[in-house]
Order: sequence, then C-alpha cells, then structure tokens
Amino acid sequence: MKIGVYVGSFNPVHTGHIKIVRQALENYLDLVIIVPTGCYWSKRNLISLKHRIAMLKFYQNEKILIDTTHNQLPYTYMILRELKKKYPRDFLYLMLGADNLVQFQKWKNYQELLNYPFLIVNRNCVDVNYYIKKLSIPKYVIMNVTNIDFSSTIIRKKLVQQENVDHYLDKEVLQYINKYHLFSNKKI
Repeated sequence: MKIGVYVGSFNPVHTGHIKIVRQALENYLDLVIIVPTGCYWSKRNLISLKHRIAMLKFYQNEKILIDTTHNQLPYTYMILRELKKKYPRDFLYLMLGADNLVQFQKWKNYQELLNYPFLIVNRNCVDVNYYIKKLSIPKYVIMNVTNIDFSSTIIRKKLVQQENVDHYLDKEVLQYINKYHLFSNKKI
C-alpha cells in the first residue's frame, strides 16, 4: 500500500490542505496519515494541539487518518521512523510543499528522509527540479495543485481582522474556531 505522511502544524487546517490530500488519494496514494505537530521551536503561536486535532478529525475517514500518537516527536525523520515500524510492508511517502525544499538541508537528519519517496506539492513558487537535483532526491512524485494562493498565516490574520474566510475554511472548521474563540489578537 502507498501511504502519504503529511506532517504540519495545520494551524488551522484549511481547504488547501484538504485539496492536497484528496488529490494525492485520487492520483497516487491509498492512504494519507496526517500528523499535526506538537508545539516546537520553529512554530510560535500555535493553538493547542487538542483543537488542531479536533478540526482535522472532521476529515478523517477510511483513507484519511489523523495520527495522534506521534505528534510529540520533534522531528519528521522520527515520525517516519516510527510509522515505518507500524507499516513495515507499505511504502511511506513524505508529503511536503515545494517551498519546504528550500530549507530542507536544515532539517534534522534530512539525509534519512531521502530514503523515503517524496510526494512534492508544486505550487509554482519554487523551481522544484532544481531542488530535486540539488538535494539528490532519488524517488519522488511531483503533484501540481492549483488555486491554493493562501496559507494558514493569511487565514489567521483574516480571522483576527474579522474578514470573510469562507473560501479558505470548511463550514465545520469555521464553526469550531468561532465556538472556541481560537484566534484573537492575543494569539496571533
């Protein structure tokens, strides 16, 4: 089985994240495991992991799993190492945006990650082929995704400014955010 491992903060999960997952399942993968990261050094202003997991669970089904057991591991290579123990006969694909390739050599034990095939989400913001060669990525799939011209950062700012975010968030996620008052000036 081909399994995509999608690690991120998902602060909050938005329609772009889900579009990526669904497109990967339609074209390349049999299962996607989403791993929301815990609070760690490179991400500030994360809402609690509990809330991020709750929002992700709106999307969980037989082909999309939300992993809540490995999110306290501080590095992606550790998460993949542990998931490989759980799925020893399957092919694990590291799902990442092309923009992550720019700083990839700074990731802890990035060389170990090169043992896994990559599913690279190309949003035309990075010369993907340049970085594939530079990093010597041996196995990869490039998935072109269009119409994702926003990020969780933009969404958080819009929420603070009380701007419309219907285009970026599914109804259930927005209702959850509003119910728990998750994004305010103090949290951004």
